[in-house]
Amino acid sequence: MANRFCSHWLDHIFCCTLRSIFHNPWRILADFIKPGMTVLDIGFGNGYFSLGMARMVGSDGLVVCVETESEKIESLKLLATDSGLAERIDSRICSDSSLAVDDLTNQIDFSLAFFVVHHAADVPALMAGTQKALKPGGKFLIVEPSHHASTSYCVTVESAAQQAGLSVVGHPKFIRTWAVLLIKN
Repeated sequence: MANRFCSHWLDHIFCCTLRSIFHNPWRILADFIKPGMTVLDIGFGNGYFSLGMARMVGSDGLVVCVETESEKIESLKLLATDSGLAERIDSRICSDSSLAVDDLTNQIDFSLAFFVVHHAADVPALMAGTQKALKPGGKFLIVEPSHHASTSYCVTVESAAQQAGLSVVGHPKFIRTWAVLLIKN
């Protein structure tokens, strides 16, 4: 019980208070996202990375944001409108078995799942859906909190990605996380 409380408390402090210092979208994603790209933000939560990515893709790019909760979709739409980024964001309701991006087969340049995969009910379906949406050569960055990323968990995620047709490119280092960068061959 104390471990779970401590983990929840650390998530709250880290995600809400220190996130802009340690998980700055520009610092983390600058090597992956360029103007004009079409990118996918899986399980965007409060839109923290979505808005940053919308700025990075510029007026000719698009950020497709998928989430299972309609309240988060509505919240993101408001934030995007208030930030002048609404035309760069396409938000969609997804499910445990579908990312709701079948119309984007081979169109995504880059995909991000930040602190999301450990919530996924069907990791192989998530990997298969992302692989299908990515262009050949498209990259997929998965970042998980280190307290959720045991060795066996990491092996399972990478195995599911490889079975879906993605290859491991590397393991970027970010504070208090485990990360893997994948590519569609």
